[in-house]
Amino acid sequence: MINNSERIAIINQLIEKGVQIPCPDGVIIESAVEIGKDTVIMPNTVLLGEVKIGVDCVIGPNSYIVDSTIGNNTKLNNTQVYSSIVGSGVTAGPFVHIRPNCKINDNVHIGNFVEVKNSNVDEGSKLPHLLYVGDSDVGKDVNFGCGCVTVNYDGRNKSRTTVKDGAFIGCNTNLVAPVTVGENAFTAAGSTITEDVPDNALALARTRQVVKKDWVTIKKPYKRQHLK
Repeated sequence: MINNSERIAIINQLIEKGVQIPCPDGVIIESAVEIGKDTVIMPNTVLLGEVKIGVDCVIGPNSYIVDSTIGNNTKLNNTQVYSSIVGSGVTAGPFVHIRPNCKINDNVHIGNFVEVKNSNVDEGSKLPHLLYVGDSDVGKDVNFGCGCVTVNYDGRNKSRTTVKDGAFIGCNTNLVAPVTVGENAFTAAGSTITEDVPDNALALARTRQVVKKDWVTIKKPYKRQHLK
């Protein structure tokens, strides 16, 4: 890790080249890092190793990037990126973890509390919130609902999931790899998908809801108490 005098010298050199660092305290940038003009480095951001960041980006606050490439006009808020490629026009965060060997293509949106690992996400796709996408190939203009998981590990082997262009993955869907969701296909919310879904199909993998009327009145399993 660089010492404080080296840190300040690197920051001053970047500012002279047109990088905006409004609050240098707490910002750590190593000497091999390259940053384009008019990019803003927000407080508590750490850039280590072979990092390349394009122009007109906003990195941080509270972001940590190691050995990765970031395109132009990308915004990473409270995001960690390791040994990956992030394209242009990407928005990510807060609380995003991009683990090694990922390629996030242009204009992808990754929302809060999302982890991506060893995966490719193509242009225009949306991973909005509360997701795990691991060992996966996600096509263009795919939308993941809240709470989805690509189930990539069976306790012995890692397997890949493929989600093709235009697919819509309903909330709380488990995609149990190896599995493929076809182009423009849908999965219903709450489904656990274990078989391939054809193009333009809807896959439902859940039991039908049963409502037992007046069950509480008949059984009276407990007496409700009002908390004071």
